[in-house]
Amino acid sequence: MNCPGGVSTDTRKINKDAFFFALKGDNFNANGFAEKAITLGAKYALVDEEEYANNSTIFLVENVLKALQQLANYHRKQFSIPVLGITGSNGKTTNKELIHAVLSKKFNTLATIGNLNNHIGVPLTLLRLNSTHEFAIIEMGANHQGEIAELSEIAEPTFGYITNIGKAHLEGFGGIEGVKKGKSELYKQLQKNNGNVFINADDEVLNELAFSNNKITFGCKKLYDCIGKDLTLGETVSLQFTSRYGEKDWSKLPIINTQIVGRYNFINCLAAACVGQYFRVDDNLIKEALENYLSDNNRSQLVKTERNTILLDAYNANPNSMKAAIENFASYEAENKLVLLGDMFELGEYAETEHEALVKLLVEKKLENCILVGKEFSKLHQTQFTTFETTDRAGQYLKNKTITNTTILIKGSRSMKMETLKDVL
Repeated sequence: MNCPGGVSTDTRKINKDAFFFALKGDNFNANGFAEKAITLGAKYALVDEEEYANNSTIFLVENVLKALQQLANYHRKQFSIPVLGITGSNGKTTNKELIHAVLSKKFNTLATIGNLNNHIGVPLTLLRLNSTHEFAIIEMGANHQGEIAELSEIAEPTFGYITNIGKAHLEGFGGIEGVKKGKSELYKQLQKNNGNVFINADDEVLNELAFSNNKITFGCKKLYDCIGKDLTLGETVSLQFTSRYGEKDWSKLPIINTQIVGRYNFINCLAAACVGQYFRVDDNLIKEALENYLSDNNRSQLVKTERNTILLDAYNANPNSMKAAIENFASYEAENKLVLLGDMFELGEYAETEHEALVKLLVEKKLENCILVGKEFSKLHQTQFTTFETTDRAGQYLKNKTITNTTILIKGSRSMKMETLKDVL
């Protein structure tokens, strides 16, 4: 079946001659929209409820989602290009974007759009592959065990990269050991097909999980395949890198001054350099890619308003990324600082403990000017910091405060919409 309009799952965004897949979930059922999709220009539609397969352009299958995933896997098998699967507790999308920037200097590279990294997003990304692509980067997200294994079977990556193992989605994974098991499913898949993993070799947990894998290493502590030096002093990351067999006199190596905020992003930049070096992207082009990369979507952004400087990292949050952001912010040399933190979600029974730990860390780091937002933070019995149950209430408070000449950290889980606070700052 030739469908030049590609694949669609949403009648609001349908191209002419597309193939419409009528997906359904807990709160939606697109079977009833199949006929509308054809009317809007789709060439064919796939449904899994017989009553909607009412003409020759609408086909009935047992399960539309399964059919989408099987088609994506079949399509992926038609390509012999390198496919890099990326997962991890923090920084998946940032790493994907940085690596995409570097590889695009040499290859026509397909990458996951935004964070379409689940059981629907991964197949849709794979189905965008065409004969012009020379490389594919597939981001994989998960909130329970078995999910990365399933996505890896669909995408069949030839290379893998786990950014880190942290306290994300603890409720679904059943604790930190469950997170380790779930994320390392990518390593197991690559073992099966003799693939390679890119690994932060300074990370003991990742080293242990990848013990039996073919490894391409990067880090700062030993003579790895890619060796880096963190030169970050201000708000944005600066670094140098070399290879195992490259120049070791750091005074002769160029300094890369990126536009990405937060020292914790140094290792992400080094990972992108390592991937670039492995695939023989010229070092000068790697430097150019990292320096020109501009973060968006409320991730690691430096925002200058008329009155303040904002470190905006409000796309998502979990205990590890919050801790890294707080520690990074505490090291900044700024006369006036303000911390705005929103609740973390999907922590289950660990929610109270993890939110309390952040309050203790703020106190330990002597960050006295803090506003905590959300029901979890508001439940805590602490008196040091101002709390609001909602972001809207925090916004009203800040609007009346007229804060000026202040460096401000804004971070919280996606649903908290903490980025809206920058509008009053």
